[in-house]
Amino acid sequence: MKKKSGERTLLASVILSSPGPIVVGLGLLLGRSSTQLVDFIRRTAELAAIIVSWVVFRYLSKNEETDINRKEKLEHTANLSVGIAMCVSGIAMIFVALFRSNSEKGNVVPGLVIALLGVVVNSLFWIRYSKLNRENPDAILSVQSKLYFAKLLVDLCVTVTLVIIVIAPSGSLTYYVDLIGSILVSVYLILNGILTILGKNKK
Repeated sequence: MKKKSGERTLLASVILSSPGPIVVGLGLLLGRSSTQLVDFIRRTAELAAIIVSWVVFRYLSKNEETDINRKEKLEHTANLSVGIAMCVSGIAMIFVALFRSNSEKGNVVPGLVIALLGVVVNSLFWIRYSKLNRENPDAILSVQSKLYFAKLLVDLCVTVTLVIIVIAPSGSLTYYVDLIGSILVSVYLILNGILTILGKNKK
């Protein structure tokens, strides 16, 4: 039953993450901005990592007699994809923070709504994966909880920045909050991504 819960949660992650790259990709075709391109790459990398994790977890759940060495290799493959996604997300955030234009902000309310929804959804998945991993320790579920905590930090950073833009759209504080927040979250993402790739972030 615990394995089924983990599999269902991973499948829900895949389903809820799938529209992201599609929506951003359509916007990219219309707008072709560097920010949208970076966001598209980040979301696609995260979705690919979640899909790989779901496929591996599902396979191992249905083949419990799998040789321990093969099991560890498959888990490493799944977690490697998550580590790479974290690094890609971190690099993408730094790129956007350093090269985004500060002159034209436009209407940020839609972006704020999406970011707030991201905070809620990613919080729920982070709590869910953490709970599942505590009840039945699993390398894949453990790394997924770290991925969703990282995604939560990204959306929190975006939310804080957009709230400041709404309150004081012409203030210089926005730029520095965005820059510092993005760099801090980026460092967290990249460091955890490297640790995950090296297999030192399973607990």
